[in-house]
Order: sequence, then C-alpha cells, then structure tokens
Amino acid sequence: MPPKALAGRLSWRGLAIALAVLVPFTLFGSIMLMTPSPSILLGGGLGGADCAEAATATDLSDVAREDIPSDYLELYKKYGEQIGVQWNVLAAVGKRETDHGRSKLPGVRDGTNYAGAAGPMQFLISTWGGKPRIKMGTEFNGYASDGDGDGYGDVYDPADAILAAAKMLKRNGAPDDLRRAIFVYNRADWYVDQVLAIARRYAVTGGIDTPNPACDTADAPSDVVRKILEYALAQRGKPYLWGGTGPDAFDCSGIIYMAYRNAGLTIPRTTFGQWPFGERVEPGSEQPGDLVFFNAGPGTGPDRPGHVGMIVSAGKMIEARCTRCGPIKVTTYADRGNLVGFTRPLQNADVLEQLKRAALT
Repeated sequence: MPPKALAGRLSWRGLAIALAVLVPFTLFGSIMLMTPSPSILLGGGLGGADCAEAATATDLSDVAREDIPSDYLELYKKYGEQIGVQWNVLAAVGKRETDHGRSKLPGVRDGTNYAGAAGPMQFLISTWGGKPRIKMGTEFNGYASDGDGDGYGDVYDPADAILAAAKMLKRNGAPDDLRRAIFVYNRADWYVDQVLAIARRYAVTGGIDTPNPACDTADAPSDVVRKILEYALAQRGKPYLWGGTGPDAFDCSGIIYMAYRNAGLTIPRTTFGQWPFGERVEPGSEQPGDLVFFNAGPGTGPDRPGHVGMIVSAGKMIEARCTRCGPIKVTTYADRGNLVGFTRPLQNADVLEQLKRAALT
C-alpha cells in the first residue's frame, strides 16, 4: 500500500475512534453497512419501509454545505434517491473528478482531457455513447442520460452527467459493493480510497449509509409471488456461475428457476426455455415476479433472448448477469439496452395446473 494511502487510512481510523466515543451506535451502523456482504430481505414484508427517509438518512455535514454548490447538491440528492445510490458517494465522485464542475481543466466544459473524458462527471465519450450530445430515443450504447428533460443526453450538462453517473455506480454494485462500483468508474485503488474518504466527510455521521434493501421491492401481488421474491432476493451478493442453480452461485435463468421451485412450481431451466413459456406482458404492465428478457450474447436475437432478470418493483429487477459483472444484485432495467420483452410464468397453463393441484393437497 502506498505510504500516502496508508496515512490516509490511519487518519480516518483515528476519526472513527473519536466518533465511537461520541456516537457509538452511529459508528457501529456505519461499520456494518460498509462491510460488503450478501444482502437479505429485511423484515417480514416486501415493502412498507419509508424509502424516502432511508435514501436521505445520511444528512449533510458542514463540509458538504460549504463545499458543494447548491444546484449540484440538489442533483446529487435527487438522482441518488431516484437511482438508489448514496448521494454522498455520488457527490464525492463529482468532487474528485472536477470539483463539482468548477475545474477549469480541459474537458470539463468542452472538449476532452488527455484521456478522452468530458463533462463534470468525466465520462469517456465512448462510455457516454459515442458523442458528447445524443438525442434520446435514438440507438446508442452508453450511459448518456437526460436529467434536465430537454430530450438530449449532454455529457457537459450537470443534470445529465450526474444522473448517468448514478446509473453507472448502481449498475456496477452500489449501494452495497461500493468499492467495486467506484473502481469500475476509475480503475485505481487510490481513487476508490479518495472517493470514500470524501463521501465520509460529506456525511454528518462520518459514515456511508446503505439504503434499506426493502426499498428495492414492491408489495407482492400474491403469497406465491412473495415466496418467489423472498428466495431470489436472499441470493443477493452471491457470485454468477454459468449453469449454476445454487446454493452458492447461479446464472441468470438458474436463480429464477430455483426461486419458482421455492414456491413449489416448476418452470423451464434455461433462458431459451423461459422466454416462450410465460404469457407475454405489455411494457408498463409488468409486476413483481414477472420476467424481463434481453437480447444478449452469441446466438441470441429478438426471438431468442439470451439474458433474463426477475421484476422486483417498478423499473427494478434482480439478476445474475455475468462472471465479471459482480455479484447477484438488484439493478434497473428501464435504461438497459436490447430489452426484448416481459413474460408472466404464473399465467402459463401448466403452472396454473400446478397451483390448482397444490391448493387441493
């Protein structure tokens, strides 16, 4: 470990010890929440938590109030809550990259820097979508987002860039696996350490809260769906394994197959089998327990999707994505490219018969 990084860690350890004397319970919670571990469904239900309160539980420190411009702070809070990542981590990335857009270095307001990054959150143009300003609704592969509602994803617009950064952090592990999410943003351990240190300074507690896992879910429409979701959500944090059906690792269709088995139901094992099995659901009508399919991987296409996730709430799914994509987690699907469609396995005739037999036994 570089001497500067070690010194930084030691100084923060000293701060943690001081906080432990003053606010032991807060410190204990922060330590537990910062420990990467599989998340489980908390409590007895799939909802009912005050998610708005959970998303803003880490209040502003004096440092944050003095350092973060009010318009940027509003965006960090707004999109942190909307996407489901810690606002202070999002703000720390903005601070580390461009001092919340105040930097006068090349690539912040126009052009790119020496590495090809642009805008207040310093996206590579290739990662953004191929060009700095993209009309939303056109085909592109990247994180370009429209935060200000003007119909364009502009890498230099703070609202667009901060929304996109929140999506990138979420897709790569936030809010639970922060080190991985930040490392993917900029692949250096020293960068991760600096961002986390800034995030702690921005929080009045000196810690980093994790949003309530129950906020990833909606009320289950039935007891059967509840059992399916409980099993799937309990697998968060476990690794992806091609062909895996647990209990230690799963692939995308394996976790769904086993979740339905947990409710006493048998559905096809593979994505290719699951796609034609369920009744098709119109976009916007999907509900928890339904499946969402994507055109991904060799040999796949619009009529043969190669990836599947399970809906857990509006716009969110649980998925086992790939070996290098991190652990099983809840992610967003509304902004995911190559979405093919939705199905409802519970409306398959064979599943309806299984449910009927189970009711009679």
